[in-house]
Amino acid sequence: MASAVNKAPASGGARRVLLFPLPFQGHINPMLQLAAVLHARGLRVTVFHSAFNAPEPARRPAGYRFVTVGASVPIADLIPTGSHGNFAEALLRINEPPACLVVDSNLRGMQVVAHRLGVPTLVLRTGAAACLLAYMAFPALCDKGVLPPQDHLQLNMQLDGLHPLQQQDMVFSATIPHETMSTLIERIVVSSMCSSGVIINTFSDLEDAELQKIIDGMGVPVYAIGPLHKISLGAQSSLLAQDRTCLDWLDKQEVGSVLFVSFGSLASMDQEELVETAWGLANSRMPFLWVIRPDSVQGSGKIGLPDGFEEEARDRGMVVSWAPQQEVLGHQAIGGFWTHNGWNSTLESISEGVPMICRPHFGDQMINARYVQEVWKIGFRLEGKMDRDNIQRSVKKLFCHDQGGEMRRRANNLKDKATRCIMKGGSSQTGIDLLVNCIMTLPSSI
Repeated sequence: MASAVNKAPASGGARRVLLFPLPFQGHINPMLQLAAVLHARGLRVTVFHSAFNAPEPARRPAGYRFVTVGASVPIADLIPTGSHGNFAEALLRINEPPACLVVDSNLRGMQVVAHRLGVPTLVLRTGAAACLLAYMAFPALCDKGVLPPQDHLQLNMQLDGLHPLQQQDMVFSATIPHETMSTLIERIVVSSMCSSGVIINTFSDLEDAELQKIIDGMGVPVYAIGPLHKISLGAQSSLLAQDRTCLDWLDKQEVGSVLFVSFGSLASMDQEELVETAWGLANSRMPFLWVIRPDSVQGSGKIGLPDGFEEEARDRGMVVSWAPQQEVLGHQAIGGFWTHNGWNSTLESISEGVPMICRPHFGDQMINARYVQEVWKIGFRLEGKMDRDNIQRSVKKLFCHDQGGEMRRRANNLKDKATRCIMKGGSSQTGIDLLVNCIMTLPSSI
């Protein structure tokens, strides 16, 4: 470590920021968007990343350094323990004193390594402020016996101090044991509280009350600087090839007429749900753009759309394996979004004024969907079984009923607020100013 102390500062006085994302699509993109924001403010950028889901060299932004750390998918500490030593070595090889490490809140182990070497850390939360607030309350709910649920009849129970969340919204996985999930959530909260500041991809007009509660509870600065994808346009790395022909198809559709259907980069369905979704969309008689990833059907290596579907939907539907989602949601033809409610998708939909049909699967998606329906009132959950009649009714509700029109009006109001917050003098631009000032003044002893 002694050999790393007397490093010369970078030429021109610009400070270098190190960033370490969790290697999944929903975490990589916000970190690269943040990198673009900081780079645009004159900071130098080094991105550490796992070999798993590594950003492709051809798609890496110019002017950044990329450093591979570890070789496998993160599960236990969300980065294998063996990578901690690799990361320490990589930090010591940095040829100039870094200002700080911005680490995904899931990577507590990497934060500990940085602190041991004298590198201050900031934490990026890629979820909503409401989600972090729920995570902060999670241990107390467990201590009170509220979690995990002991009876399915309690699932609709409102949680004190976390309106409008219900007990079922805090069951984050049907497959991960409660003890494991508790440990993961604890690490997220600890990483945030042990940092020099928490960066959240949201904006004040959307989650002002939640942000204030986090500030009061964390005791560290909180920087709400979203929506990041609107500030750092083009700064993303898609892990899947995008079919851009769908944009040409959208150009031929009427304004606000198309339902965009996409369940993100991880969620999956069984073959029966695929068939019911297909016929629900077809029977709605509404135009749709449907994303079906090649690996999205459980237990199948191929997508088996039902016989007769393509003929029935040919004139008003398009199916693609992946889409440029931000451009799709911003297209004038899009009138609704059927989504899994990952935070990136939810925030992108809000930013474009697109109301949502919500079908959350795991993680923070239940919290996001609850806020979409109960707080912002810009969408609703598709409850119950995924059958064609239920799907058809939901599509009609969003596009053809007065209730859907009210959701669209409120969504457009939030779009206006999202636009104002990233303008000069807006809350998110002010947050970026404060964040950059923090980075410029952080003491680093490496």
